[in-house]
Amino acid sequence: MKLEICANSFHSAANAALAGADRIELCQELQVGGITPSAGLIQQTLAKLDIPVFVLIRPRAGNFVYSQDEFEIMQKDIAYCKQAGCAGIVSGVLLENGQIDLPRTRELIAASKPLSFTFHRAFDLVPQPAESLEQLIELKADRILSSGGKASATAGLDSLLQLQQQAAGRIILMPGGGIHPDNATLFRNAGFSEIHSSASSPLPATEDLFGSPLTFSDPAKIKALIQAIRH
Repeated sequence: MKLEICANSFHSAANAALAGADRIELCQELQVGGITPSAGLIQQTLAKLDIPVFVLIRPRAGNFVYSQDEFEIMQKDIAYCKQAGCAGIVSGVLLENGQIDLPRTRELIAASKPLSFTFHRAFDLVPQPAESLEQLIELKADRILSSGGKASATAGLDSLLQLQQQAAGRIILMPGGGIHPDNATLFRNAGFSEIHSSASSPLPATEDLFGSPLTFSDPAKIKALIQAIRH
């Protein structure tokens, strides 16, 4: 089983690499669900760390319905990530009704090739997951990051299992959302091949402007996750 760590800073990415994670999803501003990281962060991570880097392409917080300008920014960010040497792209676009925006998602996947493409947790908002799964297979996405439409992957495990059975190896279902060392074995035993976790802890004595503690990917939690899924 592979472990993907959602890294919200270079510090988190370095911890993930040193602790033995298989890859990272690089982003910033996890408190709003993550947005596209800066070019400087991408460059530093690729230059200093020996770990596959998937980059979140999300131009802002909020919903996943984007203007034409926002969509063009996403395309430019993907082009940059390809040129920089990233291993994968994590993105997706929805319509106002919550369904997948097929033409735009198709464009993003095509623009990302030959990099791996993950459709992110916007999938948890779609009204008909089984139908959306088939659409993403047809679009040739490589994986779906999902909590099964629930607040956490454990709460959505039944739905994830149904989707995993439906996928039948045609696309990777990667559970994510609230996965930690104490529940990771649920997903290993259920037969999933990959899981996604931030493995985060608050940084001591650090708060943002609004009083929320800053977080980082904790190497001890990452090692405990690896222990749980591989032993």
